[in-house]
Amino acid sequence: MRARPVVAIDGPAGAGKTSVSQRVAEALGYLRLDTGALYRSVALAALIQGVGWRDEAGLTALTEALAARGGIRFEVAPGGEQRVLLDGEDVTARIREQRVGEGASFVSAMPGVRAALLSLQRSQAAEGGVVLEGRDIGTVVFPDAEAKFFLTADTQVRAARRLDELRARGEVPSASEVEAEVRARDARDMERAVAPLRQAEDALLVDSSRLDLEQVVALIVERVRQIEAALR
Repeated sequence: MRARPVVAIDGPAGAGKTSVSQRVAEALGYLRLDTGALYRSVALAALIQGVGWRDEAGLTALTEALAARGGIRFEVAPGGEQRVLLDGEDVTARIREQRVGEGASFVSAMPGVRAALLSLQRSQAAEGGVVLEGRDIGTVVFPDAEAKFFLTADTQVRAARRLDELRARGEVPSASEVEAEVRARDARDMERAVAPLRQAEDALLVDSSRLDLEQVVALIVERVRQIEAALR
């Protein structure tokens, strides 16, 4: 039995998983492992190397090579911000670009890619005291996680948040384009044959449509503290 729980936060694109997982990890003093960033990093590496996002054999080989050499790493900057390194280069901002996010949705549906990254995720979180976010953490990666949450929000709310995020980075998509992309990504994630997006039966549903960041974080942290107490 783990001394501290594994915290799994799943949910669709734009639900706020990244911001919530960051704040939850800080509040609990846990390590945060952003599994979405792993797939985004693979998508970016494929873009850099000219491997098509539908080329399963090429993507699998690329991902296996990245995993073997530890090409994707997370580190905490001096100011406390977590950074993502791809072969030593800080790609924290690049992997959040819209086209990379779209690529990650295709990449994450590849069985070979998922298999190559699965052991990496499990090894880094096996001892507990870790917050993981993604789309299949509570159902596939850590089905035995002690603290599972499914974070979601209305499609329009998620699209609006995504639009604000992209515009803050200097990108200028239209609101209709972003909403269409969010809906298309939801469909791909839920309908893919391997590890589709779904709520684990024992996950707590958290609808953030009418909750702010602080309220969502407080709700999750309170629940994790209860689970910590039960493990003692």
